[in-house]
Amino acid sequence: MFETFAALAAVEFGYGLMAGAVLFVALFALLLAAALMNFGALWFQAYMSDADVSLVSLIGMSLRKVKPSLIVSAKIMGRQAGLNIDRKHGMSTARLEAHFLAGGNVMQVVLAIIAAHRAGIDLDFDRAAAVDLAGRDVLDAVRISVFPKVIDCPASEPGRKNMLSAIARNGVELRVRARVTVRTNLDQLIGGATEETIIARVGQGIISAIGSAESHMEVMETPDRISKGVLDRGLDANSAFEIVSIDIADIDVGENIGARLQTDQAEADTRMARARAEIRRADAVACQQEMRAKVAENRVLLVLAEANVPEAIAEAFRTGTLGKWDRSRPAQNRRAGS
Repeated sequence: MFETFAALAAVEFGYGLMAGAVLFVALFALLLAAALMNFGALWFQAYMSDADVSLVSLIGMSLRKVKPSLIVSAKIMGRQAGLNIDRKHGMSTARLEAHFLAGGNVMQVVLAIIAAHRAGIDLDFDRAAAVDLAGRDVLDAVRISVFPKVIDCPASEPGRKNMLSAIARNGVELRVRARVTVRTNLDQLIGGATEETIIARVGQGIISAIGSAESHMEVMETPDRISKGVLDRGLDANSAFEIVSIDIADIDVGENIGARLQTDQAEADTRMARARAEIRRADAVACQQEMRAKVAENRVLLVLAEANVPEAIAEAFRTGTLGKWDRSRPAQNRRAGS
């Protein structure tokens, strides 16, 4: 009886194990069918393009909120362009997913790497992704590196012609507008100075070069001395751009600042001389008034002296000394005669 019970238990266990296996296979087939329904077309596209994207990776992308179609398209573009998409050292699926989750523009990075690869520029995925995450347009940077960009110095504004103003040593003003050709320096793209800094540095160099010229005619005769002098200064140091050339697009003669300053100085000297002359005139007038006051004072003294004359004559009549000359007292005689 025990043997019969054991046989029945073994049979039931076998049926249960078989049912579990069938259930597992059915569940796996259901999941596989769902995966193929959602990602079959993408996986088959990646498989036929040798893009090295597995079905499991596609399912994981959907769970991580990553766009599978974007990653597959990027891998296919990289493979067709001849890029290294190896899982260990190349542009792997995991790296693309990480860049997408970090907020980067995957397609821009891939296009930039392809453009750099075709142009013979050394640009790997890590550096391109770092530039993209730093907020720079990596694709535009590669394009400017291949096709240099021309920027105006000073920066142009719609409906207005901006010019740099510089003064030579002879005092004549020159108004200059330059065109600066630059290309991207990928090694210093992160943390390097921007286009505005290049414009400011070039403008400063042009003003300094004109200011060191003895005459404005020297600059007018050989305007390339400005560009050569500015290029020798190394103005693109620590910047995201490399200066290819500086060309003087327009140069005009402005005002004669030196002559105007000399005229202003002459007018100032004239005003100073007039002020000094006015001071001397005022001193002369004051001295004249003082002399007039002294003349009036002396006249008063004269009147007082004349008032004493009658009294002296009366005293002479009274003493009988009027008209007499005493030889023994010549001093008194002189007083008496006077």
